[in-house]
Amino acid sequence: MSTRWYVVQTHAHAEGKAAAHLARQGFDAYLPRYLKRRRHARRIETVAAPLFPRYLFVTVDMVCQRWRAIHSTIGVTRLVCNGDDPVPVAANVIETLKARENGQGFVTLRQRPRFALGEKVRVLDGVFADCLGLFDGMKDSDRVTVLLDLLGRKVRLVLDEFSVAAA
Repeated sequence: MSTRWYVVQTHAHAEGKAAAHLARQGFDAYLPRYLKRRRHARRIETVAAPLFPRYLFVTVDMVCQRWRAIHSTIGVTRLVCNGDDPVPVAANVIETLKARENGQGFVTLRQRPRFALGEKVRVLDGVFADCLGLFDGMKDSDRVTVLLDLLGRKVRLVLDEFSVAAA
């Protein structure tokens, strides 16, 4: 079987555009995405983002398809090559990524604490902004527990994970 997966480098923020134009040319493009939480203007929102910014995968039959056309596709910088030959990606890489997709087609990432237990953290916003405390654990997937020293005693606060940073 001569159809294999290859890596395409795209222009900045043009992964979707490149995938659409590759599909229009008859190539099967795969752009793994995940749900990213970002903070903007005092709001936290969840947006779809590419798992590998500026890269996507494409299947090419080197015998039948004109693979050099990929280089001149809108949104594409280049097909990743070793010299003049495109470098194939192991099939299990794509299979593993697709196996980790949820029902909406987004790759699920494992949640892990950003801080070690007992690590010093700084509260970034709210009533306790700029207060120092100790990381006490994760309450759920997006809230952290912080121990603050207020008026001579330890007070446990539950905050959004984006409301604390390393001290």
